[in-house]
Amino acid sequence: MKRIFNKKRVCIIGHYGFGENLLNGQTVKTKIITKELEKQLGKDEVSKIDTHGGKKKMLQLIFQLPVTMKNVKNIIMMPAHNGIRFFAPLLVFFNSFFHIKLHYVVIGGWLPEFLENKKRLQRNLKKFDGIYVETNTMKVNMEKLGFSNIYILPNCKELKILKENELVYAASKPFKLCTFSRVMKEKGIEDAVNAVEEINKKYGETVFTLDIYGQIDSMQTEWFESLQSRFSKDISYKGLVPFDKSTGVLKNYYALLFPTRFYTEGIPGTIIDAYASGVPVISAKWESFNDLVNEKIVGYGYTFGNYNELIKCLYIISKNVNEFNLMKKNCLVHAGKYSARYIMNKFIDLYLD
Repeated sequence: MKRIFNKKRVCIIGHYGFGENLLNGQTVKTKIITKELEKQLGKDEVSKIDTHGGKKKMLQLIFQLPVTMKNVKNIIMMPAHNGIRFFAPLLVFFNSFFHIKLHYVVIGGWLPEFLENKKRLQRNLKKFDGIYVETNTMKVNMEKLGFSNIYILPNCKELKILKENELVYAASKPFKLCTFSRVMKEKGIEDAVNAVEEINKKYGETVFTLDIYGQIDSMQTEWFESLQSRFSKDISYKGLVPFDKSTGVLKNYYALLFPTRFYTEGIPGTIIDAYASGVPVISAKWESFNDLVNEKIVGYGYTFGNYNELIKCLYIISKNVNEFNLMKKNCLVHAGKYSARYIMNKFIDLYLD
């Protein structure tokens, strides 16, 4: 008697870092999407391939992919720069035998610029059933490259959105600020430190304190140690916060600073965390800023790379406390748009086979 195998609904190819405590945006989003799909489809319907390990793992993955594709209905790949150059052509090649649905969920806003001069990679990705980008800005930029398989799938978080009666309001100085991202030069951490130090020095008092949270980039430890060595008493590094504990920490802050120097950010998870905590943001205007931040509703933005405008924003919120506190309720409303349950439910209904 012939044995019948039921195909799993989906396999996710992404950076899990099994066995390690990795808190970068790539790993966190991969785990959040996986967990939500397991909730909605059932764990037995979801398989996983961990790309952590780099080149050492490539040979193993080449043999693993066709076996996996034979036994699933959908592949969702979630790798970044190096990963798509490896996986996209392989998946397209093997799919000429298996004819399943291929999906690419993009993390961050870098893809359109990355693809500009990579015609072969573009051809492979155009054969996917769907490429899911975080913002409308990214969708438009991909369509300019000739893509017709682009859909918007915002970044999402497994959120505990505060209730209005849980909001924490600032009443007087010092106003508590924080950064909540990977600790690296490109996230503008040094700009945040310098801005707080400059304002406090100018007024001769502690107008702001700054707490820095996040994983220190392993390639930039010397830079951060040097930066830490000149911290005043108003600046502190607070270490790591598990991604499911973020609202409990963030709710106590007056504002989140997001002085990124990555112009091609997508929808940063840290801003979603801030909204869920009822914390307005002060942010550099990266490429997709307007897709996520409504100015004077949930925070303020300043011209990308303009340090003097960052200083001006901090001055404004130090003088307009009541107005800034009113934004807290607006943040809670915005947070609901980015819940993992809501976004992945739509993804399943619209795109999965």
